[in-house]
Amino acid sequence: MADVKDKNWYVVRAVSGQENKVKEYIEREIAHNNLEDYIDQVLVPTEKVIQIRNGKKVNKERVYFPGYVMVQANLGGEIPHIIKSINGVIGFLGETKGGDPVPLRKSEVNRMLGKVDELSVKADNVAIPFTIGETIKVIDGPFNGFNGTVEKINEEKRKLEVMVKIFGRKTPLELSYMQVEKV
Repeated sequence: MADVKDKNWYVVRAVSGQENKVKEYIEREIAHNNLEDYIDQVLVPTEKVIQIRNGKKVNKERVYFPGYVMVQANLGGEIPHIIKSINGVIGFLGETKGGDPVPLRKSEVNRMLGKVDELSVKADNVAIPFTIGETIKVIDGPFNGFNGTVEKINEEKRKLEVMVKIFGRKTPLELSYMQVEKV
């Protein structure tokens, strides 16, 4: 039996769309077989995406690598076989027929995990996509379809003060970033 401390990252190929289910199954199977010593973590790399549904911002997590679940483990003995027999698991990435699963290289792991960390940080501090004096188009709200000029940017509230021409008169509007787009 290999040293329990030697754990590598492996990629388990899963049926696309079932990554989180597969993660749950793997964790349940590990607990059921008392293999917690051999498997440190099971991870589905996701990214936070902001979608607009009916004019509302919705934060969603989207699977970053569809069909892949990362496992940090020491794949000794029966463990690869147990994981492969789990519902929704296709196999390990990089394994040859009948061969052992191939661990990810450190650089690949860092890139994948770095991407996950980077994305969780990035979601909070999105750069201001607008500049003062820029022409924008209102895409949401009562002034939908009007063009205007950015007068002020309020970074904390994520709002813009936009000067819009309505019936030939310039009118200031306060709009959120999500209500306008670049022209």
